[in-house]
Amino acid sequence: MTGFTKRDFLATPLVAALGVSSAAKAASDGCAPAPAQAAYDLPVAPGRFDARVESLRSYQAPDWYRDAKFGIWAHWGPQAVPRMGDWYARFMYVPGHPDYDAHVRKYGHPSEFGYKDVIKLWKAEKFDPAALMEKYAAAGAKYFVSMGVHHDNFDLWSSAHHRWNATKVGPMRDVVGEWRDEARQRGLRFGVSEHLGASHNWWWPSHQCDQFWPKLGVPYDGADPQYADLYHAAHNEPYLNRGGDWYTKDPRFHQIWYDRIRDLLDSYQPDLLYSDGGIPFGVVGRSLVAHMYNSSIARSGKLEAVYNCKDLGSGEFYKEACVQDVERGVMQGINPLPWQTDTSNGDWFYSDGYKYKTTGEVLTMLADIVSKNGNLLLNVVLYPDGSLPPESEQLLAELALWMQVNGEAIHGTRPWKVFGEGPTEAASGAFKESAAYTAQDIRFTAKGEAVYAITLGEPAWKVAITSLRKDNAHEKRPVRAVRLLGNRRSLAFRQTSAGLEVQLPPTLPTRHASALQITF
Repeated sequence: MTGFTKRDFLATPLVAALGVSSAAKAASDGCAPAPAQAAYDLPVAPGRFDARVESLRSYQAPDWYRDAKFGIWAHWGPQAVPRMGDWYARFMYVPGHPDYDAHVRKYGHPSEFGYKDVIKLWKAEKFDPAALMEKYAAAGAKYFVSMGVHHDNFDLWSSAHHRWNATKVGPMRDVVGEWRDEARQRGLRFGVSEHLGASHNWWWPSHQCDQFWPKLGVPYDGADPQYADLYHAAHNEPYLNRGGDWYTKDPRFHQIWYDRIRDLLDSYQPDLLYSDGGIPFGVVGRSLVAHMYNSSIARSGKLEAVYNCKDLGSGEFYKEACVQDVERGVMQGINPLPWQTDTSNGDWFYSDGYKYKTTGEVLTMLADIVSKNGNLLLNVVLYPDGSLPPESEQLLAELALWMQVNGEAIHGTRPWKVFGEGPTEAASGAFKESAAYTAQDIRFTAKGEAVYAITLGEPAWKVAITSLRKDNAHEKRPVRAVRLLGNRRSLAFRQTSAGLEVQLPPTLPTRHASALQITF
């Protein structure tokens, strides 16, 4: 059961079917509450950065991030409980959606059993962050990202500003703090993700009422003022407001966002912050980014912070001010600035029956991204209780075996003069991540005097690399030696005007992809 995805919602006119068009019309007709006047309190740590765009554009990504290449994300929280996947909390309030139908069957009508009650079912009773982090580190992750708060407006840390948090409702544990401690104990950099910026408008369906008998006209629990701190105060600003931005125009929420996310940054001091969209709310978001950068410099004497955001038309985006994130997609060619793909091996939250990525798909995607100056941030799906589904267990075990042999061609590398070669052209852009690579598709990375050629498939007997033919435009020095990672002996090769032909041993050290180290 995959339901209706975030990609579907962004790319199709379903907004009309959900009643968004009528609400937008009401707002345009003057029926919406008048916006409050902006009077922000935005304290920023002193330092070289401030909220001006030109100030933030002086940012440079730190070396630790450029070396890391691979991170693991726990996109996990109470929305996993119904086992229906991403955006359950929103769609359970949309009559006609499969999540609404499933919710009514399993829990009852959302006027009586709403998302506030689903949260209380999330106990995380098998959550063992120490054991999980051991597996993540073994799988080659050099940084780990914890969900901080999703669009559901539920904080996974000991929040100073919000009673709906994991230390007071649900598992009664500081999820972010526990993840942080285990990551740092193993030498992994630590990050958090915030999806709070869109929450105000994302929760709009919870304020509505049912449209069918026998509950026709019965309001959902989101319309109850006593839960306004979870579902937000009533408003006529739906998911997409005028201009296509999924961030609210209401400055009152801008201040709430700033206070909560600054609390997250100051309390847990993450190395990375991910926003699910562009920089939220203009000067408010830019102030927060400046605060993060200045705080990082104050702690370590140099800028070690990474801020991920997206160029999807929501919020502000300045490619020099952050590390661009491409959701479930890749870039075309070598990007001059470091960037990141975020994706998942399954649905974003656990979903019964969802098709998982294979290890081969993850590894070929990783090699393609790294060859183009990017990082891969991979969500590894967790059950609601915090344990790993079999598909996630298998992926981590197989990644660990591959990284033991081939991690040298990934970690600490930089792009070569071309990213790759081969017959398969992968689509570029967000939500375009599938490609049927072959063993003839090759991606290049470089480290020191070596170039690594990673086959995006399992080659048989020999590899032919046209980019390293004699007198090629990329490398004038002749090839001196070729080594297959995981194999002690140098390989026989021939460099001709057609290409570099490398003879392979009868048995390859690893499955899924092989890495050749080439020296000149």
